[in-house]
Amino acid sequence: MKIKLSQQGIVIEIELEDNPTSRELFDQLPLKVDIEDYASNEKIFYPPKKLSTAGAPVGYEPCEGDITYYSPWGNVAIFYKDFSFSNGLIKMGRISSGLDHLKSLNYSEVLIEKTM
Repeated sequence: MKIKLSQQGIVIEIELEDNPTSRELFDQLPLKVDIEDYASNEKIFYPPKKLSTAGAPVGYEPCEGDITYYSPWGNVAIFYKDFSFSNGLIKMGRISSGLDHLKSLNYSEVLIEKTM
């Protein structure tokens, strides 16, 4: 499953893993969401509906370029820096193109849609 985030000419492509959490996000697309910086290491947004945590591990240690779901808060987090293991964090996929543009997405609306 492939998706893209776009905002004012910036495009970030993501390859999602085949798991229940990723499939539920994919099924909600297309979406326009407000994206914001969190803790100077990730960009976050809230999908309209909470995502499944079925079969997910207890937590995950994200790397730069990972897209994840933080189940305690119900937000999607896209990391632009490596981070430590976090309980409730579920890996959903990875940026395949445009990682260098991730930091420039700030406090504004982003379009997320399916790609071929």
